[in-house]
Amino acid sequence: MNHKSERLINILVPVLSVVLGLLLGAIIMWSFGYDPVLGYTSLVEGAFGGPFYIGETLRQATPLILTALGFAVANTAGFFNIGVAGQALFGWVGSVTMALMMPDLPKLLLVPLCLIVGALCGAIWAGIAGFLRAYFDTSEVIVTIMLNYTALYIANHMVRNVLTKGDDATPRISENASLRSEWLAQISDNSTLHYGLLLAIIMCVVVWIMMQKTTLGYELRAVGLNPYASEYSGMSTKKNIILAMVISGGLAGLGGSMEGLGNFQNLFVQGSMPSIGFDGMAVSLLGAGNPFGILLAGLLFGALKIGGISMPMGSDVPTEVVDIVIASIIFFVGSSYLIRYFMNKAKRPNRKIAATNSEAKKGVN
Repeated sequence: MNHKSERLINILVPVLSVVLGLLLGAIIMWSFGYDPVLGYTSLVEGAFGGPFYIGETLRQATPLILTALGFAVANTAGFFNIGVAGQALFGWVGSVTMALMMPDLPKLLLVPLCLIVGALCGAIWAGIAGFLRAYFDTSEVIVTIMLNYTALYIANHMVRNVLTKGDDATPRISENASLRSEWLAQISDNSTLHYGLLLAIIMCVVVWIMMQKTTLGYELRAVGLNPYASEYSGMSTKKNIILAMVISGGLAGLGGSMEGLGNFQNLFVQGSMPSIGFDGMAVSLLGAGNPFGILLAGLLFGALKIGGISMPMGSDVPTEVVDIVIASIIFFVGSSYLIRYFMNKAKRPNRKIAATNSEAKKGVN
């Protein structure tokens, strides 16, 4: 298979995964007596039916894009960082804590400072797994799963015993630490859209440049393809393992900071891990690890999440159908080898026909 065909298939696989996921959701709606056309119409209107809904969709997509970028960096380097949820939560904790510690600092200083602290917290938390993998060859999957729960309980302890006196939520951060703006609120009909969207887009560009145009990105990709050959060629495998996890955690920490500084604007006791971590992993898989694919996948997931809220009101379809659609999309992405198999099989008859025609022409000549 030539490079052009492979590239086309790489684009078609996620597109077909989305189409098949939506089709399966429609079949489930129909089988339970719901109108799938009305259901999806309500979803689209709830996601793009006006400036407010568009603003909410973009706001929902923002942390997903950042956590997905974090997962993609680690995955490109050959590591399955299932701990992006815990790293995002640590970024959330760090950014809100800094915002509450210095509420009167000027906005131009406080917002970048909070974002940096959030990214550092996520990076440090992911760096633990990276260090253990590099020097002790431990499984990053097991370590990050354990660190997820550790992060959850530390965060809840911080809320109840450090940032408050027994309360289940911290006070709201000051306006100087908020990512929201009156301008964005006005153009989006008072939605919760904030400047984090711009940061997410910028980070997509930064990550693409880093992974495709720099020596660091080349080394991370090389380690992901073959760590032994990378070590033999003079690259420091241990350094790149730790760097990949640190960068991954830093991006996830930024995703968590979006929740603390933009969406909720405080920190509260969590009953489970934030959904942005695991949804971000799904976004990364759908985007095939490409930063611009992740941007589009994040917008799709944001639309599904926000539009799904309107489905019960517009069509009586329960919101759980949206979760089924998302799960179906990820299932088809995960089984992409089947889609590739059938696409390649469909091409073979065309190749045989072309070869037969070519031989016939030679015979005539």
